[in-house]
Amino acid sequence: MMTQDSSTASQLAERIKDWGKSLGFADVGITHTDLSAYEADYFNWVGLDFHGEMHYMTHHGHKRTRPNELVPGTLSIISVRMNYLDSNASDPLQQLHKSENAYISRYALGKDYHKLLRKRLQKLAEKIASEVPELQYRAFTDSAPVLERPIAKEAGLGFIGKNSLIIHPRAGSWFFLGELYTNLQLPPDPPFEKQACGPCTACIQECPTNAIIEDGLIDARRCISYLTIEYPGSIPDELRSLMGNRIYGCDDCQLVCPWNRYSSATTESDFQHRHRLDSSTLLELWQWSEADFLHFLEGSPIRRIGYTQWLRNLAVALGNLEGGHTQIRDAIQQLSTRRGLFGELLDEHIDWALERLKHQLTLSSSSEKNQSSPLKPFAAAKYYMPKSIK
Repeated sequence: MMTQDSSTASQLAERIKDWGKSLGFADVGITHTDLSAYEADYFNWVGLDFHGEMHYMTHHGHKRTRPNELVPGTLSIISVRMNYLDSNASDPLQQLHKSENAYISRYALGKDYHKLLRKRLQKLAEKIASEVPELQYRAFTDSAPVLERPIAKEAGLGFIGKNSLIIHPRAGSWFFLGELYTNLQLPPDPPFEKQACGPCTACIQECPTNAIIEDGLIDARRCISYLTIEYPGSIPDELRSLMGNRIYGCDDCQLVCPWNRYSSATTESDFQHRHRLDSSTLLELWQWSEADFLHFLEGSPIRRIGYTQWLRNLAVALGNLEGGHTQIRDAIQQLSTRRGLFGELLDEHIDWALERLKHQLTLSSSSEKNQSSPLKPFAAAKYYMPKSIK
Protein backbone atom coordinates (compact mmCIF):
# COMPACT_ATOMS: atom_id res chain seq x y z
CA MET A 1 0.00 0.00 0.00
CA MET A 2 1.30 3.41 -0.93
CA THR A 3 -0.11 6.67 0.38
CA GLN A 4 0.89 10.29 -0.20
CA ASP A 5 -0.16 13.60 1.27
CA SER A 6 -3.16 15.14 -0.49
CA SER A 7 -1.23 17.99 -2.14
CA THR A 8 1.40 15.69 -3.60
CA ALA A 9 -1.23 13.17 -4.71
CA SER A 10 -3.28 15.86 -6.46
CA GLN A 11 -0.26 17.16 -8.31
CA LEU A 12 0.68 13.64 -9.36
CA ALA A 13 -2.86 12.97 -10.58
CA GLU A 14 -2.76 16.04 -12.82
CA ARG A 15 0.62 15.05 -14.22
CA ILE A 16 -0.67 11.55 -14.93
CA LYS A 17 -3.50 13.04 -16.98
CA ASP A 18 -1.09 15.24 -18.91
CA TRP A 19 1.24 12.31 -19.58
CA GLY A 20 -1.67 10.18 -20.73
CA LYS A 21 -2.88 12.77 -23.21
CA SER A 22 0.64 13.24 -24.54
CA LEU A 23 0.67 9.50 -25.25
CA GLY A 24 -2.44 9.77 -27.40
CA PHE A 25 -5.23 9.05 -24.94
CA ALA A 26 -8.22 11.29 -25.57
CA ASP A 27 -9.04 11.43 -21.87
CA VAL A 28 -7.72 10.14 -18.56
CA GLY A 29 -9.67 9.77 -15.33
CA ILE A 30 -8.96 8.38 -11.87
CA THR A 31 -11.28 6.50 -9.59
CA HIS A 32 -11.50 4.37 -6.45
CA THR A 33 -11.95 0.59 -6.25
CA ASP A 34 -15.48 0.41 -4.84
CA LEU A 35 -17.69 -1.10 -7.53
CA SER A 36 -20.22 -2.56 -5.13
CA ALA A 37 -23.03 -0.53 -6.70
CA TYR A 38 -22.63 -2.56 -9.91
CA GLU A 39 -22.15 -6.01 -8.42
CA ALA A 40 -25.79 -7.11 -8.13
CA ASP A 41 -26.65 -6.03 -11.68
CA TYR A 42 -23.66 -7.87 -13.08
CA PHE A 43 -24.42 -11.16 -11.38
CA ASN A 44 -28.12 -10.84 -12.18
CA TRP A 45 -27.16 -10.40 -15.85
CA VAL A 46 -25.02 -13.53 -15.72
CA GLY A 47 -27.77 -15.36 -13.83
CA LEU A 48 -30.18 -14.66 -16.69
CA ASP A 49 -27.68 -16.29 -19.10
CA PHE A 50 -27.50 -13.06 -21.06
CA HIS A 51 -23.75 -13.65 -21.43
CA GLY A 52 -24.42 -16.60 -23.73
CA GLU A 53 -21.41 -18.85 -24.11
CA MET A 54 -18.90 -16.27 -22.90
CA HIS A 55 -18.06 -18.54 -20.00
CA TYR A 56 -15.11 -16.39 -18.98
CA MET A 57 -17.70 -14.00 -17.57
CA THR A 58 -18.32 -16.46 -14.73
CA HIS A 59 -14.85 -17.89 -14.12
CA HIS A 60 -13.46 -15.31 -11.73
CA GLY A 61 -16.13 -14.89 -9.09
CA HIS A 62 -16.00 -11.45 -7.53
CA LYS A 63 -12.63 -10.51 -8.99
CA ARG A 64 -14.42 -8.64 -11.78
CA THR A 65 -16.42 -6.48 -9.38
CA ARG A 66 -13.79 -6.20 -6.64
CA PRO A 67 -10.50 -4.86 -8.03
CA ASN A 68 -8.66 -5.55 -4.78
CA GLU A 69 -9.32 -9.26 -5.20
CA LEU A 70 -8.03 -9.27 -8.76
CA VAL A 71 -4.93 -7.22 -7.95
CA PRO A 72 -4.29 -7.12 -4.20
CA GLY A 73 -3.07 -3.75 -3.01
CA THR A 74 -4.95 -1.74 -5.64
CA LEU A 75 -5.94 1.66 -4.26
CA SER A 76 -6.67 3.72 -7.37
CA ILE A 77 -7.58 2.94 -10.96
CA ILE A 78 -6.49 5.08 -13.88
CA SER A 79 -9.05 4.83 -16.69
CA VAL A 80 -8.27 5.98 -20.24
CA ARG A 81 -10.07 6.23 -23.55
CA MET A 82 -8.70 6.37 -27.08
CA ASN A 83 -10.67 7.34 -30.19
CA TYR A 84 -10.83 4.82 -33.03
CA LEU A 85 -13.23 6.19 -35.64
CA ASP A 86 -11.48 6.51 -39.01
CA SER A 87 -12.88 9.55 -40.81
CA ASN A 88 -11.25 8.41 -44.06
CA ALA A 89 -13.18 5.15 -44.19
CA SER A 90 -16.22 4.76 -46.42
CA ASP A 91 -19.51 6.04 -45.03
CA PRO A 92 -20.80 3.31 -42.68
CA LEU A 93 -24.47 3.92 -43.46
CA GLN A 94 -23.88 3.60 -47.19
CA GLN A 95 -21.94 0.40 -46.65
CA LEU A 96 -24.58 -0.99 -44.32
CA HIS A 97 -27.47 -0.42 -46.67
CA LYS A 98 -25.93 -1.97 -49.77
CA SER A 99 -26.64 -5.62 -49.19
CA GLU A 100 -23.87 -6.71 -51.57
CA ASN A 101 -21.26 -4.97 -49.40
CA ALA A 102 -19.68 -6.43 -46.27
CA TYR A 103 -20.19 -4.42 -43.10
CA ILE A 104 -17.39 -4.65 -40.54
CA SER A 105 -17.55 -2.84 -37.23
CA ARG A 106 -15.57 0.39 -37.41
CA TYR A 107 -13.28 -0.61 -34.55
CA ALA A 108 -11.94 -3.57 -36.54
CA LEU A 109 -11.03 -1.87 -39.82
CA GLY A 110 -7.43 -1.37 -38.77
CA LYS A 111 -4.97 -3.13 -36.50
CA ASP A 112 -5.82 -4.85 -33.23
CA TYR A 113 -6.33 -2.25 -30.53
CA HIS A 114 -5.20 -4.52 -27.68
CA LYS A 115 -1.50 -4.25 -28.44
CA LEU A 116 -1.52 -0.51 -29.07
CA LEU A 117 -3.41 0.34 -25.89
CA ARG A 118 -1.34 -2.00 -23.76
CA LYS A 119 1.87 -0.45 -25.04
CA ARG A 120 0.60 3.06 -24.32
CA LEU A 121 -0.57 2.04 -20.84
CA GLN A 122 2.84 0.50 -20.24
CA LYS A 123 4.52 3.76 -21.27
CA LEU A 124 2.21 5.69 -18.95
CA ALA A 125 3.09 3.36 -16.09
CA GLU A 126 6.81 3.74 -16.82
CA LYS A 127 6.44 7.50 -16.74
CA ILE A 128 4.68 7.33 -13.39
CA ALA A 129 7.32 4.93 -12.06
CA SER A 130 10.07 7.35 -13.06
CA GLU A 131 8.67 9.72 -10.43
CA VAL A 132 7.23 7.17 -8.03
CA PRO A 133 9.64 4.19 -8.00
CA GLU A 134 7.43 2.32 -5.51
CA LEU A 135 4.63 2.08 -8.09
CA GLN A 136 3.00 -1.29 -8.52
CA TYR A 137 0.46 -1.73 -11.32
CA ARG A 138 -1.27 -3.92 -13.85
CA ALA A 139 -2.52 -2.76 -17.22
CA PHE A 140 -5.76 -4.01 -18.77
CA THR A 141 -7.35 -3.57 -22.18
CA ASP A 142 -10.45 -5.72 -22.49
CA SER A 143 -8.23 -8.63 -21.49
CA ALA A 144 -9.12 -9.61 -17.92
CA PRO A 145 -12.07 -9.70 -15.48
CA VAL A 146 -12.46 -5.92 -15.29
CA LEU A 147 -15.70 -3.90 -15.24
CA GLU A 148 -14.26 -1.34 -17.60
CA ARG A 149 -17.45 0.62 -18.26
CA PRO A 150 -18.43 1.17 -14.61
CA ILE A 151 -14.80 2.08 -13.93
CA ALA A 152 -14.83 4.59 -16.78
CA LYS A 153 -18.10 6.06 -15.50
CA GLU A 154 -16.74 6.38 -11.97
CA ALA A 155 -13.59 8.00 -13.38
CA GLY A 156 -15.66 10.65 -15.14
CA LEU A 157 -15.06 9.46 -18.71
CA GLY A 158 -18.76 9.29 -19.54
CA PHE A 159 -22.12 7.82 -18.61
CA ILE A 160 -23.41 4.34 -19.37
CA GLY A 161 -25.92 4.73 -22.18
CA LYS A 162 -29.03 2.76 -22.92
CA ASN A 163 -26.95 0.68 -25.33
CA SER A 164 -24.64 -0.16 -22.36
CA LEU A 165 -21.69 1.73 -23.91
CA ILE A 166 -19.79 4.57 -22.30
CA ILE A 167 -20.90 7.83 -23.90
CA HIS A 168 -19.35 11.22 -23.29
CA PRO A 169 -21.45 14.30 -24.10
CA ARG A 170 -18.51 15.93 -25.86
CA ALA A 171 -17.02 12.82 -27.43
CA GLY A 172 -19.73 10.29 -28.25
CA SER A 173 -18.81 6.61 -27.92
CA TRP A 174 -16.40 5.69 -30.71
CA PHE A 175 -13.48 4.93 -28.40
CA PHE A 176 -11.62 2.12 -26.65
CA LEU A 177 -11.12 1.87 -22.90
CA GLY A 178 -8.10 0.79 -20.86
CA GLU A 179 -7.11 0.68 -17.19
CA LEU A 180 -4.13 0.81 -14.89
CA TYR A 181 -4.71 -0.75 -11.47
CA THR A 182 -2.22 0.94 -9.13
CA ASN A 183 -1.12 0.94 -5.52
CA LEU A 184 -1.18 4.77 -5.51
CA GLN A 185 -3.63 6.66 -3.32
CA LEU A 186 -4.83 9.28 -5.80
CA PRO A 187 -7.78 11.69 -5.51
CA PRO A 188 -10.71 10.29 -7.51
CA ASP A 189 -12.38 12.35 -10.20
CA PRO A 190 -16.11 13.03 -9.89
CA PRO A 191 -18.16 10.33 -11.63
CA PHE A 192 -20.85 10.86 -14.23
CA GLU A 193 -23.82 10.60 -11.92
CA LYS A 194 -26.58 11.16 -14.47
CA GLN A 195 -27.30 9.31 -17.68
CA ALA A 196 -27.73 11.86 -20.46
CA CYS A 197 -29.79 9.79 -22.90
CA GLY A 198 -32.98 11.60 -21.93
CA PRO A 199 -36.08 10.15 -23.58
CA CYS A 200 -34.10 9.01 -26.65
CA THR A 201 -34.58 5.33 -27.47
CA ALA A 202 -32.89 5.33 -30.89
CA CYS A 203 -30.46 2.52 -30.01
CA ILE A 204 -33.22 0.32 -28.60
CA GLN A 205 -35.44 0.85 -31.65
CA GLU A 206 -32.67 0.32 -34.17
CA CYS A 207 -31.02 -2.81 -32.77
CA PRO A 208 -31.53 -5.24 -35.69
CA THR A 209 -32.09 -8.26 -33.43
CA ASN A 210 -33.73 -6.53 -30.45
CA ALA A 211 -30.78 -7.40 -28.25
CA ILE A 212 -31.23 -4.28 -26.08
CA ILE A 213 -33.87 -5.55 -23.68
CA GLU A 214 -34.23 -2.30 -21.78
CA ASP A 215 -32.14 0.63 -20.60
CA GLY A 216 -28.57 -0.68 -20.37
CA LEU A 217 -29.60 -4.35 -20.40
CA ILE A 218 -28.23 -6.40 -23.30
CA ASP A 219 -29.01 -10.00 -24.16
CA ALA A 220 -25.71 -10.94 -25.77
CA ARG A 221 -27.25 -14.07 -27.25
CA ARG A 222 -29.16 -11.84 -29.67
CA CYS A 223 -26.39 -9.30 -30.25
CA ILE A 224 -24.80 -9.40 -33.72
CA SER A 225 -21.40 -8.55 -32.26
CA TYR A 226 -21.63 -11.61 -30.03
CA LEU A 227 -22.98 -13.84 -32.81
CA THR A 228 -20.31 -12.89 -35.35
CA ILE A 229 -17.32 -12.63 -33.01
CA GLU A 230 -17.75 -14.46 -29.70
CA TYR A 231 -20.06 -17.28 -30.74
CA PRO A 232 -18.51 -20.12 -32.75
CA GLY A 233 -21.63 -22.26 -33.15
CA SER A 234 -24.73 -22.38 -35.30
CA ILE A 235 -26.42 -18.98 -35.48
CA PRO A 236 -30.13 -19.35 -34.62
CA ASP A 237 -32.28 -19.43 -37.75
CA GLU A 238 -34.57 -16.68 -36.52
CA LEU A 239 -31.65 -14.24 -36.20
CA ARG A 240 -29.85 -14.91 -39.47
CA SER A 241 -32.13 -12.85 -41.70
CA LEU A 242 -31.92 -9.97 -39.21
CA MET A 243 -28.13 -9.79 -39.46
CA GLY A 244 -28.18 -8.33 -42.95
CA ASN A 245 -24.66 -7.82 -44.31
CA ARG A 246 -22.97 -7.42 -40.92
CA ILE A 247 -20.13 -9.96 -40.98
CA TYR A 248 -18.05 -8.80 -38.01
CA GLY A 249 -19.65 -6.82 -35.24
CA CYS A 250 -22.42 -4.26 -35.40
CA ASP A 251 -22.45 -0.48 -34.95
CA ASP A 252 -26.15 0.33 -35.35
CA CYS A 253 -26.63 1.57 -31.81
CA GLN A 254 -23.71 3.97 -32.24
CA LEU A 255 -24.67 5.08 -35.73
CA VAL A 256 -28.04 6.37 -34.50
CA CYS A 257 -26.81 7.80 -31.18
CA PRO A 258 -27.26 11.61 -31.22
CA TRP A 259 -24.22 12.13 -28.98
CA ASN A 260 -21.97 10.77 -31.70
CA ARG A 261 -22.40 14.06 -33.52
CA TYR A 262 -19.61 15.17 -31.20
CA SER A 263 -17.21 12.30 -31.89
CA SER A 264 -13.63 13.04 -32.89
CA ALA A 265 -11.73 11.07 -35.49
CA THR A 266 -8.78 8.96 -34.43
CA THR A 267 -5.27 10.28 -34.80
CA GLU A 268 -3.76 6.78 -34.65
CA SER A 269 -2.48 5.43 -37.95
CA ASP A 270 -2.98 1.86 -36.68
CA PHE A 271 -6.73 2.43 -36.58
CA GLN A 272 -6.94 3.54 -40.22
CA HIS A 273 -8.75 1.05 -42.47
CA ARG A 274 -6.68 -1.51 -44.34
CA HIS A 275 -7.18 -3.81 -47.34
CA ARG A 276 -10.47 -2.15 -48.28
CA LEU A 277 -12.25 -3.66 -45.31
CA ASP A 278 -14.36 -0.51 -45.20
CA SER A 279 -15.78 -1.02 -48.69
CA SER A 280 -15.34 -4.62 -49.84
CA THR A 281 -18.18 -6.65 -51.27
CA LEU A 282 -19.32 -9.93 -49.76
CA LEU A 283 -18.27 -11.90 -52.82
CA GLU A 284 -14.80 -10.34 -52.82
CA LEU A 285 -14.23 -11.49 -49.25
CA TRP A 286 -15.88 -14.87 -49.82
CA GLN A 287 -13.30 -15.60 -52.51
CA TRP A 288 -10.40 -15.16 -50.09
CA SER A 289 -8.53 -18.39 -49.50
CA GLU A 290 -7.45 -19.24 -45.98
CA ALA A 291 -3.98 -17.99 -46.88
CA ASP A 292 -5.54 -14.69 -48.01
CA PHE A 293 -7.50 -14.48 -44.77
CA LEU A 294 -4.36 -14.96 -42.70
CA HIS A 295 -2.31 -12.57 -44.84
CA PHE A 296 -4.74 -9.67 -45.21
CA LEU A 297 -5.90 -9.84 -41.61
CA GLU A 298 -2.47 -10.15 -40.02
CA GLY A 299 -2.50 -7.87 -36.98
CA SER A 300 -6.29 -7.49 -37.18
CA PRO A 301 -8.70 -8.42 -34.38
CA ILE A 302 -10.80 -10.22 -37.01
CA ARG A 303 -8.17 -12.89 -37.45
CA ARG A 304 -8.93 -14.35 -34.03
CA ILE A 305 -12.31 -15.75 -35.11
CA GLY A 306 -10.65 -18.05 -37.63
CA TYR A 307 -11.34 -18.75 -41.28
CA THR A 308 -14.32 -21.09 -40.86
CA GLN A 309 -16.23 -18.66 -38.65
CA TRP A 310 -15.37 -15.88 -41.10
CA LEU A 311 -16.94 -17.95 -43.90
CA ARG A 312 -19.94 -18.75 -41.70
CA ASN A 313 -20.60 -15.04 -41.20
CA LEU A 314 -20.17 -14.33 -44.90
CA ALA A 315 -22.53 -17.17 -45.83
CA VAL A 316 -25.28 -15.68 -43.68
CA ALA A 317 -24.72 -12.24 -45.20
CA LEU A 318 -24.77 -13.68 -48.73
CA GLY A 319 -28.06 -15.37 -47.88
CA ASN A 320 -29.41 -11.90 -47.13
CA LEU A 321 -28.24 -10.52 -50.48
CA GLU A 322 -30.74 -8.53 -52.52
CA GLY A 323 -29.90 -7.91 -56.13
CA GLY A 324 -30.52 -8.75 -59.74
CA HIS A 325 -30.65 -12.28 -61.13
CA THR A 326 -27.04 -12.18 -62.28
CA GLN A 327 -25.77 -11.10 -58.88
CA ILE A 328 -27.83 -13.72 -57.06
CA ARG A 329 -26.73 -16.46 -59.45
CA ASP A 330 -23.10 -15.47 -58.87
CA ALA A 331 -23.65 -15.72 -55.10
CA ILE A 332 -25.24 -19.15 -55.46
CA GLN A 333 -22.34 -20.36 -57.57
CA GLN A 334 -19.73 -19.00 -55.17
CA LEU A 335 -21.46 -20.44 -52.11
CA SER A 336 -21.67 -23.85 -53.74
CA THR A 337 -17.91 -23.97 -54.35
CA ARG A 338 -17.15 -24.30 -50.64
CA ARG A 339 -19.88 -26.66 -49.61
CA GLY A 340 -18.45 -29.84 -48.12
CA LEU A 341 -14.97 -28.41 -47.57
CA PHE A 342 -15.06 -27.03 -44.02
CA GLY A 343 -17.43 -29.20 -42.03
CA GLU A 344 -21.09 -29.44 -41.12
CA LEU A 345 -21.31 -26.07 -39.37
CA LEU A 346 -20.38 -24.10 -42.46
CA ASP A 347 -22.46 -26.36 -44.73
CA GLU A 348 -25.51 -25.66 -42.59
CA HIS A 349 -25.17 -21.92 -43.10
CA ILE A 350 -24.36 -22.30 -46.80
CA ASP A 351 -27.48 -24.44 -47.30
CA TRP A 352 -29.57 -21.81 -45.52
CA ALA A 353 -28.16 -19.10 -47.77
CA LEU A 354 -28.64 -21.14 -50.93
CA GLU A 355 -32.26 -21.81 -50.10
CA ARG A 356 -32.96 -18.10 -49.59
CA LEU A 357 -31.16 -17.04 -52.75
CA LYS A 358 -32.86 -19.66 -54.89
CA HIS A 359 -36.17 -18.53 -53.49
CA GLN A 360 -35.39 -14.99 -54.55
CA LEU A 361 -34.97 -16.14 -58.13
CA THR A 362 -38.56 -17.35 -58.11
CA LEU A 363 -40.05 -14.09 -56.96
CA SER A 364 -41.99 -12.40 -59.69
CA SER A 365 -42.54 -8.90 -58.37
CA SER A 366 -40.49 -6.16 -56.74
CA SER A 367 -43.05 -5.93 -53.94
CA GLU A 368 -42.38 -9.53 -52.99
CA LYS A 369 -38.65 -8.78 -52.98
CA ASN A 370 -39.17 -5.87 -50.63
CA GLN A 371 -41.21 -8.06 -48.30
CA SER A 372 -38.31 -10.48 -48.05
CA SER A 373 -35.82 -7.76 -47.20
CA PRO A 374 -33.47 -8.91 -44.42
CA LEU A 375 -32.31 -5.41 -43.60
CA LYS A 376 -33.96 -3.36 -40.93
CA PRO A 377 -33.68 0.23 -42.21
CA PHE A 378 -33.06 3.06 -39.83
CA ALA A 379 -36.44 4.37 -38.76
CA ALA A 380 -37.55 7.88 -39.67
CA ALA A 381 -38.74 8.65 -36.17
CA LYS A 382 -37.65 11.92 -34.64
CA TYR A 383 -35.32 11.10 -31.80
CA TYR A 384 -34.42 13.14 -28.80
CA MET A 385 -31.52 15.34 -29.82
CA PRO A 386 -29.32 16.68 -27.02
CA LYS A 387 -28.67 20.38 -26.86
CA SER A 388 -25.36 21.45 -28.32
CA ILE A 389 -22.64 21.63 -25.71
CA LYS A 390 -20.58 24.75 -25.79
